[in-house]
Amino acid sequence: MIELQTPLTVEKIRQLHAGDEVTLSGTIYTGRDAAHKRLIALLDERKPLPFDIQDQTIFYVGPTPNRPGSVFGSGGPTTSGRMDAYSPRLISLGLRAMIGKGYRNEDVKQAIMTYGGVYFGAIGGAGAMMSSCIEECEIIAFEDLGPEAIRKLKVKNMPLVVVIDSQGNDLYEIGRKNYLNKK
Repeated sequence: MIELQTPLTVEKIRQLHAGDEVTLSGTIYTGRDAAHKRLIALLDERKPLPFDIQDQTIFYVGPTPNRPGSVFGSGGPTTSGRMDAYSPRLISLGLRAMIGKGYRNEDVKQAIMTYGGVYFGAIGGAGAMMSSCIEECEIIAFEDLGPEAIRKLKVKNMPLVVVIDSQGNDLYEIGRKNYLNKK
């Protein structure tokens, strides 16, 4: 198990390989497709983003309302492909890591390789467990989006798997190839 602390620099990212199991601690941000669309609109309008994206991590999640006494509702990863239209541009600006589930398109993979990024897979269907890793939560932008607002999170030991590493190795493709070769 590899223990990672944010911010995630290119040097940290380049040491990871598809299939590595990691725990992530530190500050990360949330954002789904509606928030990503607004981030790109801000860039198009030459306005600042609500947080400095350099070496940051975005968790594709829209949590349920939190219970009394908890800082975050149940929040499992969202299907990442919905952010594929926006991700290459954010990666080119310094976004280092994305957390979600499912495949990514070739443009995202190319941006990961070109700019030094990583795509982590989180456990789908285990939102309560994922939420237990969140120690602090603050809405920092687009509050009107409800669960899709951008949140700043402090996480501790969030369990993740490297799905796409900075060399473009894709665990989904590797797993499929290994499975087909065993037949």
